[in-house]
Amino acid sequence: MRVLLTGHQGYLGTVMAPVLAAAGHEVVGLDAGLFADCVLGPAPADPPGQRVDLRDVTAEHVAGVDAVIHLAALSNDPLGSLAPELTYDINHHASVRLARLARDAGVRRFLYASTCSVYGAAGGDELVTEDAPLRPVTPYAESKVRVEDDLHALADGDFTPVFMRNATAFGYSPRLRADIVLNNLVGHALLSGEVLVLSDGTPWRPLVHAADIARAFTAALTAPREAVHDRAFNIGSEINNVTVAEIAEQVAEAVSDSKVVITGETGADPRSYRVDFSRFRAAIPGFDCEWTVKRGALELADAYRKFGLTREDFERRFTRLAVLRAASEAGAVDDTLRWRR
Repeated sequence: MRVLLTGHQGYLGTVMAPVLAAAGHEVVGLDAGLFADCVLGPAPADPPGQRVDLRDVTAEHVAGVDAVIHLAALSNDPLGSLAPELTYDINHHASVRLARLARDAGVRRFLYASTCSVYGAAGGDELVTEDAPLRPVTPYAESKVRVEDDLHALADGDFTPVFMRNATAFGYSPRLRADIVLNNLVGHALLSGEVLVLSDGTPWRPLVHAADIARAFTAALTAPREAVHDRAFNIGSEINNVTVAEIAEQVAEAVSDSKVVITGETGADPRSYRVDFSRFRAAIPGFDCEWTVKRGALELADAYRKFGLTREDFERRFTRLAVLRAASEAGAVDDTLRWRR
């Protein structure tokens, strides 16, 4: 298949592109390039692509494409809270516009990177399934819910949207993010000797490795239409439903000279949920995640040491909010996060 991969120069896209290519697909990329330089280790070999803001996509960008994998977004809760209007403009409106253009161009499958954070403050002891009420508590999660609703309305006999609700990602990518929980805790442990938890450590988090996300999307791309058409899937593994405190303990084991410090200064996090991932395994027989939190922590610690992660890079170059603030202060992007020409 000829696959348009949006966000191909992001944390997940950089891992996913070679997995798709290895499966025999022709990958073309589309990315605004805001985080293209956030590289730790050897520079990745990107697929052919265009530097295009998602808000500026035209019919030309989806012409001749068999499928779209849509990863591009303002990609975490702090960014969404900083500029909620931009979050809705990019994550919601531009995403739905891309889907409409794709449908009109004859694209048959549209895999949308949603998130398990749509469940928000789920509470309770039961594992959350895809049929659970959606209770987003941030603009980022709310934008994902809105896109799912609008893509559902676009589904028809020729256009198959699939909603991939990823658990919180972790793991090494050549384009690193240090502002997601496991990646962040491992970095703190190596650089300071402390596994620093600012919450009270009690919230539950479902985690999934970037490589397992890539494998799941690749499987969904060619799955029988009736198995995935207009359906939501939680992407991850029940073994990686862990509390933040448990994540911290596993990081301390991976970084042997570190200790866990739970300050509780930010209080209890309202985002707490454990997730059931069985629907995707039923739809894609033989699929299961390969990475555990412990194995991911060891992988990250090894990569950070091997490629010489510094505190400056950790706090500035690999933290999305810091990257965008630096670009804005330097005059490289305007108030709408568009490149200045």
